[in-house]
Amino acid sequence: MHSLCSVKPPVTVMRYSALKVLKEGLTGNRGWRPVWREPDPKTHYDVIIVGGGGHGLATAHYLAKEHGITNVAVLEKGWIGSGNIGRNTTIVRSNYLLPGNEPFYELSMKLWENLEQDLNYNAMMSQRGIVNLYHSDAQRDAYARRGNTMRLAGADSVLLDQAGLREMCPFLDYDNARFPIKGGLWQPRAGTARHDAVAWGYARAADSRGVDIIQNCEVTGFTINNGKCSGVDTSRGRISANKVAVCVAGSSGRVMAQAGMQLPIESHVLQAFVSEGLKPVIPGVITFGAGHFYVSQSDKGGLVFGGDIDGYNSYAQRGNLPVVEDVCEGGMAIMPMIGRARMLRMWGGLMDMSMDGSPFIDKTSVSGLYFNGGWCYGGFKATPASGWCYAHLLATGQPHESAAAYRLDRFMSGAVVDERGAGAQPNLH
Repeated sequence: MHSLCSVKPPVTVMRYSALKVLKEGLTGNRGWRPVWREPDPKTHYDVIIVGGGGHGLATAHYLAKEHGITNVAVLEKGWIGSGNIGRNTTIVRSNYLLPGNEPFYELSMKLWENLEQDLNYNAMMSQRGIVNLYHSDAQRDAYARRGNTMRLAGADSVLLDQAGLREMCPFLDYDNARFPIKGGLWQPRAGTARHDAVAWGYARAADSRGVDIIQNCEVTGFTINNGKCSGVDTSRGRISANKVAVCVAGSSGRVMAQAGMQLPIESHVLQAFVSEGLKPVIPGVITFGAGHFYVSQSDKGGLVFGGDIDGYNSYAQRGNLPVVEDVCEGGMAIMPMIGRARMLRMWGGLMDMSMDGSPFIDKTSVSGLYFNGGWCYGGFKATPASGWCYAHLLATGQPHESAAAYRLDRFMSGAVVDERGAGAQPNLH
């Protein structure tokens, strides 16, 4: 019998510091070691995490660090960073409205603020703020309500009038005839983080505590007998486990279908773009209030921006041209100068869109099988809290209080968490 709380000795890991960087720079950089191991899968684990993205790696890290559960494997069908964790626009924020969401994302924000110290890894966390523009009196009132709700949950918010916004962003098209910019809701603590570094940092931290990170290991089926899941079939053989935790983002429907489950989730493509490097101009993150467009500026100077999903079901990591046009039109509506920037590259992420725009962190009807998914547009910013709450569920069997609303059966009970009020259609979120 395997104990869920078995503890392996930690793996020796190199500590990063300014002194270490200086020493290696002076000695030809010959002392660096691999960031994590490349182990072969064992025959049994206490917990198998299916999906080596940000959420899976964060779950493994917090299982080991907070709950002492280190006999854990993270199975990734590709390589670490090949999925949505490396295909997003890096935005970190907690400016949500509903009680089922705002406390969760504020927990995530607090974890983001201490992430680099926790992982001993430079995730390039940059709290430059986010401004959601408003274009009418009614939208201003809605943002005032949202800002007040954020404050009640312990988050920060400032409602800016046009004069206050002009000081921060003088380059916006305030006199646009169709979409006049009248102000914005500002969250100063929001910002961006380096998406790849977040994956690498969590992988390194989990590995240092004994977690096995197994790349190029695709799950092809589940071992389920008498209503209980006892392991998975993979491209590298069968692996047994006390608990199996799935968090595979846009592949959720296909993976859970192997366990005989149909989820209230559709998979859609979300495109993102980077321009050529420009001089610093964007102070933080800016979002268009009369359409779907969001933009920030990377440390290399590129404008990083995106908009709506493509609006049709797909498992491809690439999109179509009409959405490119729509995103660029949104950018031109608030800052016409963006029309002079040349686009450097674009990519697509595979979004798991739930029917109410909010995620799931819950047990399934199969004993020993757990599910985390349906993150829609909120996946990257939720990474730390998702891992924290999923680890809590796996370790204790009970949902974390911040994720109590993210149940799989909420559509049956009518307890939906419809953050945007756009209705139960993924293509409207």
